[in-house]
Amino acid sequence: MGSADNLTEQAQAHRAAAEALPVAELLALGLKLLRTSSDSPRLDAEMLLAHELRCPRSHLLSHAEETVPPASVASFEALLARRQAGEPVAYLTGEREFWSLCLRLGPEVLVPRPETELVVERALALLPARSAAPDRATQVADLGTGSGAIALALACERPSWELVATDRSHAALQIARANAQRLKLGNIEFLEGDWCAPLRGRRLDAIVSNPPYVAAADPALAALRYEPAAALSPGPSGLEALEAIIREAPSVLRPGGALVLEHGTHQARAVAAALVAAGFARVGCYRDLAGHDRVTEAQWPDS
Repeated sequence: MGSADNLTEQAQAHRAAAEALPVAELLALGLKLLRTSSDSPRLDAEMLLAHELRCPRSHLLSHAEETVPPASVASFEALLARRQAGEPVAYLTGEREFWSLCLRLGPEVLVPRPETELVVERALALLPARSAAPDRATQVADLGTGSGAIALALACERPSWELVATDRSHAALQIARANAQRLKLGNIEFLEGDWCAPLRGRRLDAIVSNPPYVAAADPALAALRYEPAAALSPGPSGLEALEAIIREAPSVLRPGGALVLEHGTHQARAVAAALVAAGFARVGCYRDLAGHDRVTEAQWPDS
């Protein structure tokens, strides 16, 4: 019998035995159970209980003595068990906030990380709000879009831009399209295929990407086992996807176009070297809020 079946049996047993409990007691239980399996046990418990009760987290704090009915207690305990096993909160609740946008998620896509917002910040800083060419819109591609996080954030900030989001995963594109529709962002085109392959014949002002960059043997992957492996690791070195994008980008960038890439904390030098070898100029690296090298950008020469 698999772990999913065991969790189902546990949830059914809890449902049969659960009793009504106050919010404060349930949050204390969550903190206790998640203390050794999560870096943010209190936050996780609050998010899971708020999800179960369909209320904001602030409601929990202001209604700590409110009694939670047995069925909800049982469901919350089942969610805690899954979180204890390492399943991300975003998969348990089905959503994650990115750039102040609420994105719907599933195990088919990577959970967006706060550090990826730096890709959005750099793209906005590099390109003017209005196109330098009066006869066309600014055109930007997000490669390996996953949930659509980067493309959706840019589309929200720059409604006049024309964005195209690519991914080789049909399931990921379905999630990204659904997010765009729900957020009423109509200035994004979604194309299936590897990296720049769906963009042949186009000329873009910028390419942005958060590709997989974890080395295949990196022990950190064990803690990420619930997320899609293909979205985390591209191969032995972890540089395979980054190098492929750098090779392909010149064929679809306009002269002066920008390339903005997220990468691992120890990959900045290798990425910069690959960009210079490919003919890019104005290569620069930016650190995330934790002080780690996270995003490297470059410009395709004007001539």
